[in-house]
Amino acid sequence: MRVLLIGANGYLGRFVADRLLADPAVQLTALGRGDDADVRFDLASGSPGALTRFLDAVHPGVVVNCAGATRGGARELTRHNTVAVATVCEALRRSGCGARLVQIGCGAEYGPSQPGSSTAEDAVPRPGGPYGVSKLAATELVLGSGLDAVVLRVFSPAGPGTPAGSPLGRLAEAMRRAMQSGDGELKLAGLGVQRDFIDVRDVARAVHAASLSAAQGVINIGSGRAVRLRDAAAVLARVAGYGGALHELDGPPGPPLRATIGHPRSAESDHAAPVAYPYPDGCGSWQQADVRTARDRLGWRPRINLEESLADIWMEAACRI
Repeated sequence: MRVLLIGANGYLGRFVADRLLADPAVQLTALGRGDDADVRFDLASGSPGALTRFLDAVHPGVVVNCAGATRGGARELTRHNTVAVATVCEALRRSGCGARLVQIGCGAEYGPSQPGSSTAEDAVPRPGGPYGVSKLAATELVLGSGLDAVVLRVFSPAGPGTPAGSPLGRLAEAMRRAMQSGDGELKLAGLGVQRDFIDVRDVARAVHAASLSAAQGVINIGSGRAVRLRDAAAVLARVAGYGGALHELDGPPGPPLRATIGHPRSAESDHAAPVAYPYPDGCGSWQQADVRTARDRLGWRPRINLEESLADIWMEAACRI
């Protein structure tokens, strides 16, 4: 199977490339903006005609698009997340290769959801910020393209390579600095948020499965379990060996959160109404994926638990000490 991977040097793309390269039946070609791509091409500025000519020359059976931007203003996000996907769809429509498209979407397309609920693919998307809007527009372009296509809505990726600007990346960096300076306490904000974290290697497995399947439409990729960031912080502290106190700056009044906390929460506390915070991803205080479609249509289930993902995040952060 000849696969064209777009965005192979990105956070998710690197692991997708590794997973595809491990399959002896896959012949992989990487397309991107970097010098180390097999073919250099900027989707945000390149023409569909130029990409069509390349598709006709390479004739892939599957195109996987992991490219995109997570930061920047509305104009930049639209260029890299929406216009770029429009270019891919138009090029595939013009090409005679007949390739299947696997598009990487995101959980931010759904926007805020009710605490305690699981978001299924038939939920009405209401993105709460420009990133989610730009990704939702890309999904709609793919679904309306008439192509053989599937969109994997990835919730909150975690694990090795986690960007320093992500919530878990910032958490690990703050803990590294506290340990380096010998601070006995760590003050953190936004720990009330609950997100569905999914390891990047499990995401790569889902992309591989989607490439081989005939599934179309939208499929959620997540763990199926929301985790409070304060609990993830406690697990990270245990993994890192940090014995100080974690102070939740914007949490409810009370004693500081000790780094040793990490025991399972009761159902009542898990579903209690959290304090409202303005979250940058536009998803509110809670997100949890319903992942039954991925199980039923892709034969996929998450394998890597959050503690292993956090251990890998900490390993990379610790190397900077």
